[in-house]
Amino acid sequence: MSDTSSNLPVVVDGACHCGAVQFTVTLPKGRASARRCNCSYCAKRGAVAVTARIDGLTLTQGAEQLATYRFNTGMAEHHFCTTCGIYTHHKRRSNPDEFGVNVACLDGLSPFDFAEVPVNEGRIHPNDADPATCQPIAGWLRYTRRE
Repeated sequence: MSDTSSNLPVVVDGACHCGAVQFTVTLPKGRASARRCNCSYCAKRGAVAVTARIDGLTLTQGAEQLATYRFNTGMAEHHFCTTCGIYTHHKRRSNPDEFGVNVACLDGLSPFDFAEVPVNEGRIHPNDADPATCQPIAGWLRYTRRE
């Protein structure tokens, strides 16, 4: 299990489930950037994501295996393996200079390593909301390992 509260930069290798898509990523805010989102897409996807800069993710294998899904404004780009279907990363609508990277795809890290993950309010996207009234956190997802 990794230190999920660390905000120190870390370089991690990752892959989809079948291994067709492989990458190396630098997480400038470490594992402490972990979050979920409750927008219509993320609520169904159910992944925990961490933050990477656009230039901080390098595909080392399988770029041709990636497909991209866009919806609504089309600004966010959700990438997934065409062989196994696993979401690996997405270009964020709220910050197009960043990727959200699926924690479950990172070597040595699992979504179940995080005891608590903030859930960003995505049903009313921050880019569409009134900053004076928008609450950026919708809640928290908690996981307690059985003893």
